[in-house]
Amino acid sequence: MKLYSALIGLSLIWGLSFVFIKWLLDPVGIWGTVFFRCLAGALVLLPVLYLKRKEIKGQIPWKALLFVGIFNAGLPWGMIAWSETEIHSSTAAVMNALTPICTGLVGFMFFSIVLKRRQWLGILLGFVGILVLMDFNVFELFNESFIGIGTMIMSSISYGFASQFSKKHLQETSILLITTCSLLVASAFGFAGMVVTGSIATFEVEVMTQPGVWLSIVGLGCFGSGFAHLLFYYMVKNGSAEFATSVTYIIPITAMVWGYVLLEEPITKNLLLGLLIIFGGVYLATRKPRQQVASAAA
Repeated sequence: MKLYSALIGLSLIWGLSFVFIKWLLDPVGIWGTVFFRCLAGALVLLPVLYLKRKEIKGQIPWKALLFVGIFNAGLPWGMIAWSETEIHSSTAAVMNALTPICTGLVGFMFFSIVLKRRQWLGILLGFVGILVLMDFNVFELFNESFIGIGTMIMSSISYGFASQFSKKHLQETSILLITTCSLLVASAFGFAGMVVTGSIATFEVEVMTQPGVWLSIVGLGCFGSGFAHLLFYYMVKNGSAEFATSVTYIIPITAMVWGYVLLEEPITKNLLLGLLIIFGGVYLATRKPRQQVASAAA
C-alpha cells in the first residue's frame, strides 16, 4: 500500500511540475526557471548528502557528473520551459512521455545498443503519436512553430543521452550524489543562461516577494526536483526499478488534470489519442521478454 501511495504521490508532484513551470515563466523567464528550480532542489538534497557522506566511497567522477548535470537537468529543463511558452503544460507532459523511446534510439545511435524489432516498432509508434499531437502538420517542425513540439523532442533526446551516459560511466556512483550534483550543475547552467540571454539584467528582485513565485519554486524545486527524487528511489529500493518507472505512464494523466483544473487548458481528442499511441510505443520499446522477467524474479 505504501508503494502505491508513493507512486500516486510522485505522479501528482511531477504532473504538477508542468503547471509550476507555466507560473514561473513570466516572472523569472526560461533560464530563471531552471536556476531557481535546481537551486531549490539542491538545497533539499545537500543536507541528506552530508548525512550520508560516509557511504560515498572511491573517487568522485566530476567530469561525468558535470556532463549529466547539463544533459539530464540543465538543458532539458530549459527546453521544457521554452516549449511551454508556446504549448500547453498538458501537451508538454504528454511529449515528455517520449523519454524512454528517445533513450532507446540514442542508445542505438551512440552507445552501440542493439534494438529488437519490437523496440523499433515502439519508436515508430511513439513518433506517430507526435504526428497526432501536431494534427499531422509536419511542416510545423521546420518553421517558427519548432518552439514547442520540437524543443520537447530535444529535451527527451537530452534525457535519453544522459541516461545512457550515466548507465555507462556512473554505474558505481551513489544515486544521491548524482542527483545532488546534477541539480547544482544545472542551477549554474541556468544562471549562465540568464547571463547569456540578458534576462538577468531585466530580472526584477521584487517578483520574489510574490507568493505565487515562491509557491512555484518550492513546488517545482523542493518537491519536484528534491523530495520527488527521494520518493522515486524509495520505490526503486522497496519495490523495483520497473515499478518506479511506471510513473512515466501516470504523469501525463495527472498533468492533464492539473492543467485543466488550474490553467483551464482544454483536453482535446488529439491530445488523448496522441497520449495513448505514445503509451503504446513506450510499452513496446521498454517491455522485457518473459524469460528476462522470470530471471530477474529468480
